[in-house]
Amino acid sequence: MIRIRGGAVSARPDTLVAEEPLEIRLNGKPLAITMRTPGDDFALAAGFLVSEGVLGAAGELRNIVYCAGATVDGSNTYNVVDVQTAPGVAIPDITLERNVYTTSSCGLCGKASLDAVRTTARWPIADNPPVRVDPELLASLPDRLRAAQRVFDRTGGLHAAGLFAEDGELLDVREDVGRHNAVDKLVGRALQNDGLPLSRSILLVSGRASFELAQKAVMAGIPVLAAVSAPSSLAVDLATETGLTLVGFLRGSSMNVYAGEDRIRLRTAAAQG
Repeated sequence: MIRIRGGAVSARPDTLVAEEPLEIRLNGKPLAITMRTPGDDFALAAGFLVSEGVLGAAGELRNIVYCAGATVDGSNTYNVVDVQTAPGVAIPDITLERNVYTTSSCGLCGKASLDAVRTTARWPIADNPPVRVDPELLASLPDRLRAAQRVFDRTGGLHAAGLFAEDGELLDVREDVGRHNAVDKLVGRALQNDGLPLSRSILLVSGRASFELAQKAVMAGIPVLAAVSAPSSLAVDLATETGLTLVGFLRGSSMNVYAGEDRIRLRTAAAQG
């Protein structure tokens, strides 16, 4: 690439993040295509199906494989995965509720919104006793997430999703060109490890908090979703209706709490302010 800095022009190689399509098939039938960063594809597919209400426990997943002969000449591109469910798992007709194409920026475009999440949520948010988080702990999480973003350091082109314990311990971090893909990878790994619901955890995303991300948090039973940027109005509506704590504009010591403020120790914050 040609680099221009202060009027000086130079030619140099650059490192770019990979973006390729992934087709997800369910029991042999095409289901969805998403643009993603290759890696953790099986976890991505599993997490996607958790967010769709198809899977909710490790025992419901029989196998995930790359499809051989994915191209006309029979070669394997490693861009097509087939998720095989265990016998007896009911498969909802989800293709009628949303488009089958997702992008790295929007998530599930066309997804039926609040009613669909209410009716398909396998793990209602039920942290009992409730998770209680100090604002100071939340404020420390973005820097800890950023420090764990290995690929971002080389490319600057990835979103990240971090899963933290209620005491602030970093449990897992995934990166992808799509923030919703990064969350799916986290949730999918939890499903594969029989770790759902994630009822004692905090989900932090590196961008904005869209409806799709709030949906994925709710479907995994996550009680706290925090984002470094703005939430959407529909995300706030969903958080309010489901009991999700939603924090936006988490930057430095500042943050906005849009729903579920009972999980944030606001009195401590007020006294210090």
